[in-house]
Amino acid sequence: MTKIHVAIAILYKDGKFLCQLRDDIPNIRYPGHWALFGGHIEPGETPEVAVVRELKEEISYAAPSRSISLFCCDVEGDVVRHVFYSQLSADVKDLVLLEGWDMKLLTPDDIRAGSCYSQKAGNIRPLGLPHQRILLNFIDSLATVNMN
Repeated sequence: MTKIHVAIAILYKDGKFLCQLRDDIPNIRYPGHWALFGGHIEPGETPEVAVVRELKEEISYAAPSRSISLFCCDVEGDVVRHVFYSQLSADVKDLVLLEGWDMKLLTPDDIRAGSCYSQKAGNIRPLGLPHQRILLNFIDSLATVNMN
């Protein structure tokens, strides 16, 4: 089975996590679900370069590459997610959503619940299961670091 490699970003600010409400179209993975920003790694591109490019393409965010760190690689079936994390240095109101239906800072409670209200969709939308799992693992890792 050929693996699809993607680079995604956990962007956090004030204890919340920036998520994208994916377009509600049937030919994409997790349509109409909250997910992390990111996308396919192009041929010859490193995951680090891909995640910076994707953030610029999807939300016009020029992430300082030195501020982005690798959190983990998450494998689910044919997808390998290279997961990076960084503090979001911009206000959400200053970001421009260029891909997806909505974006929002989700609280840890939203992530644990597995869903969140979208103003643009006008209803509660679920989190993509791998994105929820990755975020919960990240939140747990922060709690472990903060307790030591």
